[in-house]
Amino acid sequence: MPGRRSAVVRGRGPAAERVFAYGAAVGLLGDLLLGDPRRGHPVAAFGRAATAVERTLWRDHRGWGALHTAVCAGGAAGIAALAARGVRDRRAASVALTAAATWAVVGGTSLGREAAAIGAALAAGDVERARERLPHLCGRDPQALDGQQIARAVVESVAENTSDAVVGALVWGAVAGVPGLAGFRAVNTLDAMVGHLSRRYRRFGWASARLDDVAGWPGARLTAVLAGALAGGVGGVGGEPRAALRAVRRDARKHPSPNAGPVEASFAGALGVRLGGTLAYGGRVEHRPVLNGEGRPVEVADIERAVRLSRRVTGAALAVCVAGRFGYGVAYRAIRRGASGRGRG
Repeated sequence: MPGRRSAVVRGRGPAAERVFAYGAAVGLLGDLLLGDPRRGHPVAAFGRAATAVERTLWRDHRGWGALHTAVCAGGAAGIAALAARGVRDRRAASVALTAAATWAVVGGTSLGREAAAIGAALAAGDVERARERLPHLCGRDPQALDGQQIARAVVESVAENTSDAVVGALVWGAVAGVPGLAGFRAVNTLDAMVGHLSRRYRRFGWASARLDDVAGWPGARLTAVLAGALAGGVGGVGGEPRAALRAVRRDARKHPSPNAGPVEASFAGALGVRLGGTLAYGGRVEHRPVLNGEGRPVEVADIERAVRLSRRVTGAALAVCVAGRFGYGVAYRAIRRGASGRGRG
């Protein structure tokens, strides 16, 4: 029995893989059933703490921004590591902590609900209502958008946030457990808070934006692959895996974001729609490259299709991450046995 507990402690034995598998599955189920808490959300608490740190550290300088990123993201991961260490000898408690962390950091259900609410407003012809709700989903200026442009913005946000709010967290949870879950969400939240090109954050937010690019890289690629692989089950216009792959190969690199590009291009090809083009952020007009140019313009019905695809990607991502965690554990133990055998020889 001590050996089994030590396997959980070191995160190398079969128990550690099961802790992640059970905890992540329960956490995603909790998100599906409950969504985000209306009050007392841990991510909101982290945001308030990060704002307080910013008030102390802000300077118009990359170095001070890097310190802010290290303090906030490192602090979140460190607190999560201490919590995981505190329950390391109790498997049930470790599973519960992993489930709670997963539920706290993923946001797939809230993403789908917000997208569906905007879609319902557009379907009812209430463009003003859709404009009011759009800031709940993305940071674009809604007043300059018509109904079709709002629908496009929603589909693009669903695609990007499937990676940012769900898949990326699962990937880092598989890699590093509860600290990985918390650290990824902290980095992603910091990027949303300070990682944009406004006058205040152009330098200060540079480190947060670059770290988010690095942390989001594996989740974005997995999301793009899964969206393409699951495209055949989407229904409606398009839905061919080859179209998603073609869009990613041709258009992903044109996007200014190294992670949003593959994800949005894959969703565009999978749904058979055209994404990208002119948009406005914070008073700035951007002319982004078109993704999947042979696709048709986004329609209101495509919002529901995008949400459905996002949910399928979430389920597949959980399966891939659990399989990867078990695969790594098997390989690691085989290498250790081989090394110990050579040492005895």
